[in-house]
Amino acid sequence: MKKLIIPILLLCINFAYSQAGAPATPYYNGFNFNQTGLALKQALAKKITETHTYILTYAQAENAIRFTDLDPDDATKTNLLLVYGFSPSICDGSEIPLDENDHRRRNKNDDGTGSCQWNREHTYARSLGTPNLEFTEANSDVHHLRPSDVERNADRGSEKFGIGSGNSGTVGNEWYPGDEWKGDIARMMMYMYLRYGDQCLPGNVGVGKPVANDPAMIDLFLNWNAEDPVSQFEDNRNTYLGNVNNFYAQGNRNPFIDNPYLATLIWGGTKAENRWPNVLLSTINFDLFSSLVIYPNPTSNNKIDIKTETILDEITLININGQLIQQIKNPILQNNTYSLENLTKGFYFLKLTSNKQSVTKKVIVN
Repeated sequence: MKKLIIPILLLCINFAYSQAGAPATPYYNGFNFNQTGLALKQALAKKITETHTYILTYAQAENAIRFTDLDPDDATKTNLLLVYGFSPSICDGSEIPLDENDHRRRNKNDDGTGSCQWNREHTYARSLGTPNLEFTEANSDVHHLRPSDVERNADRGSEKFGIGSGNSGTVGNEWYPGDEWKGDIARMMMYMYLRYGDQCLPGNVGVGKPVANDPAMIDLFLNWNAEDPVSQFEDNRNTYLGNVNNFYAQGNRNPFIDNPYLATLIWGGTKAENRWPNVLLSTINFDLFSSLVIYPNPTSNNKIDIKTETILDEITLININGQLIQQIKNPILQNNTYSLENLTKGFYFLKLTSNKQSVTKKVIVN
């Protein structure tokens, strides 16, 4: 959700770093951030599951929303900000909009089933879960429950998320959450995947291309996570749910709100905002090339294929004597693949560079 981000100085295990939003340092004390890819995914999944110490009932989740989703621009703490909504709203006393479905905020106590009321939207639609989320812990997990206008909630139904632009609405057979909300949705879907595993697969709730190192994740959510930065609103709800001193807290946090860059470290793809630059960049060897595949290797047909979802700045091939054999700047990949041909027999070092980072692989031509 695109809003103003205000940095706050934090301290974490002898490191000083900046993170927008409320401090989350104690939550991650002792966590090993010196890992990437699926190892980091598994470690974060373990963390958010073990710290989910309070399982709310569905009724408690409704009450929690009255605290977690308060509009940060409302000093009276009366109105909730509604997911998928956009301004102005026909129900908040502002000017009459062109679109009658233009619902953005509601009084926190005005929940129900009628016009201009709000109800609980399962951003991970219950029917898309495997199994259905209705009678499981996921049904009342407030990290993916948001207040929504009753009619817009019904409009979305259980449509999968898909590509769109502008305000929220149906695009073909899919649902676009809106430019303002797509990052929120992405980070919630990532959380649900880590927290509930196969029950909440990203590919079951959104339409996109599977990620190379984890086919369950799709590029749609990685792109949205990068394109729509974290807002103060997201920080507020994340902090409330993570603080066990709050009456309706769960005890766990959504790590992708704390730092969207964690998704990049796990799945690659479009590079997201790093909210802890002095921690992650100095202590983690960021693997841009987690999706990289070089094949066949060894090769016997004087050709190798380089497959990666990373945009490459340069491909360099060097022989065992240190001589430059090929250098391709800004290579154009077809279907995420680039081919090096007419290679003579020998042992080579293949260096790939992207965003000032590089990886070198050994290649054998028989």
